Amino acid sequence: MKKLLLLFFTLSLFSINAQQKKQLWAKSFLNKKAPNLIVENWLSEKPITQGKFVLIDFWATWCGPCRKAIPELNKYQEEFKDNLIVIGISDEPKSKIDQMKSPIINYYSAIDTKERLEKRYKVKGIPHCVLIDPKGIVRWEGYPSLKDFELTSSVIKNIIEKYN
Repeated sequence: MKKLLLLFFTLSLFSINAQQKKQLWAKSFLNKKAPNLIVENWLSEKPITQGKFVLIDFWATWCGPCRKAIPELNKYQEEFKDNLIVIGISDEPKSKIDQMKSPIINYYSAIDTKERLEKRYKVKGIPHCVLIDPKGIVRWEGYPSLKDFELTSSVIKNIIEKYN
């Protein structure tokens, strides 16, 4: 009977851990070299990323969660301005981005209608973010508001402190 209870308890823990696994809608590059940053056209000035952490957000104007994330990304750009460059990349044409009046993007922005970088990451769902350290290694990736795996100021701060 004790063995049966122990087996049930072990299987229950395994099930809980399996349920808590982070879902990813792209190829994982965690702790690996990030693909080179490729864009078709900068909508903002081109950022100087050398020596900085880079947070790339794949997004679109039609994506509700993407638009909801913009104020948070604005906050991260301001909060970590000495260490972090935030870049939003959309595969939509510039005319479509220009039609979006709200929310306003206060970080770097680019388009790539050919989806070259998106294809390198094999993004299948947006928003998808990757946080890259100054050496070019991906230190965080995923859906930024995924319950229990959110991208937050404290997550960014911890990554900056650990990999700076």
